[in-house]
Amino acid sequence: MTTETVTPAPALHSGATMGSLVLRTLRRYPDRTAFVSATGSLSYAATADLIGRFQHVLAAHGLVRGMRVGLLAGNSAEAWCAGMAVQASGMATSWLHPMGSVEDQLYQLADLDAAACIVDAHGHAGRGAALAEGAGGLPVLGLGPSDFGPDLLAEAAAAGAVTARDLARPEDIALVNYTGGTTGRPKGVMRRHPAVSFISLIANLADFEIPEAPRYLAVAPITHVAGTKVLPVLARGGTVHLLDGFAPDAVLETIERERISMTLFVPTMVYALLDRPELDRTDLSSLELLLYGASPMSPSRLVEGMERIGPVFSQLYGQTECYPISVLRRADHADPSLMGSCGIPVSTVDVTLLDGDGNEVPPGEPGEICVRGPGVMEEYWKKPGLTAETFAHGRLHTGDVARADERGYLTIVDRTKDMIISGGFNVFPREVEDALSSHAAVAMAAVFGIVDEKWGEAVTAAVVLRPGATATPEELVRHVRDLKGAVQTPKAVHVLDQLPTTAVGKIDKKALRKDLAPDATA
Repeated sequence: MTTETVTPAPALHSGATMGSLVLRTLRRYPDRTAFVSATGSLSYAATADLIGRFQHVLAAHGLVRGMRVGLLAGNSAEAWCAGMAVQASGMATSWLHPMGSVEDQLYQLADLDAAACIVDAHGHAGRGAALAEGAGGLPVLGLGPSDFGPDLLAEAAAAGAVTARDLARPEDIALVNYTGGTTGRPKGVMRRHPAVSFISLIANLADFEIPEAPRYLAVAPITHVAGTKVLPVLARGGTVHLLDGFAPDAVLETIERERISMTLFVPTMVYALLDRPELDRTDLSSLELLLYGASPMSPSRLVEGMERIGPVFSQLYGQTECYPISVLRRADHADPSLMGSCGIPVSTVDVTLLDGDGNEVPPGEPGEICVRGPGVMEEYWKKPGLTAETFAHGRLHTGDVARADERGYLTIVDRTKDMIISGGFNVFPREVEDALSSHAAVAMAAVFGIVDEKWGEAVTAAVVLRPGATATPEELVRHVRDLKGAVQTPKAVHVLDQLPTTAVGKIDKKALRKDLAPDATA
């Protein structure tokens, strides 16, 4: 008896690369406008040309396939093209958050073992100089003239016409994005090309209600979630309108002037718009889709937004480690019972709610959101122990606690690390925040625990009132007690002018805890 050796057939498709998707998209609509900003516009063809020029000058600086490159920039077409040139050249991008600290940025570059850092010299010249001084000889390259390094824009202009090429392979690392670092040092979240291209195109087009030929206003940093909408918009033949920084009046003027059809905000941006009297005098009739995410939105303020802006709201939920996870579509917002929900899992992600032992919780009970899917990270960069812990039970543990109703809609009650144990009872801050925000005078609320000898942790709240509104801490305490009972009632309510936020626009409870209870540890 003879045994035949069978050679397996080669895989016909091993996964897309970002370069192949981006260049194919740009070549499809050469004459259309891809980007519009305060400095001008860029056609699809000119965008592809700039990516090719950047590839040429990056190679001239010795940057080649397999390296990792940090990028620090605001919302600009040039920065997006530089990032695409890095990935299409087979290197990995790692965006530095434009509002991050210099210490965290230097840590990120060192942890990444970056080969270079590209910095937008127009808006970040001072930080570029600080990085060049503190990064121990790491080349810092400028987008524009600067004192800290060569001008890549000038070199790209002098390079002449260079055809952009996809030099990457599917197995190359495409992206190492770092978490916000509110619970310690930022962690690098690593993905290869198939995962990044899946998130950047397939997941967005499959589950988000992106309009045809959209006019997208990108005002949140495109280094983070707002950037995941750029390629889907271009794939639909649309235009990305870039604002570098959030200013409520400029946002309203741009929506009206440019007939914007979609945008993406974090809740604090929505609240700021709702608090502007100019909102009701602005023509927002072109707006079809307002995506919001990054943190929960107060149900009462969401209802106000739908009344004043229109039935255009759609919530996205995900995190750096897995994006997207769920979506609450526009039509879902017509159901009052779903106002606090983050929606139903997207079609490409498998979601299970698990208890602390890795068992699925009974229907209606809170459990940690644990996920599997092609958009999940591969690992935490150089942290195998943390990676193994995060993937316990064969799924990525998000750290978010949620309940699921009989239809599968998820309602996040809080982060596992944010849950307060007061007097032996579990208190989920999100439920207390929603109760506070339902008071007519409250614009924003944050609830957290402070170490307390009697209670273990004392439920504590910080609120910002609406313009012209008044409310005493005692009145707000009574309001929560009437709605939620004694256990969830804050022991103290602090009325502040504003709430601190992290670099990604989330309310920074760590900073609040430090400011309001500097001697406590929680």
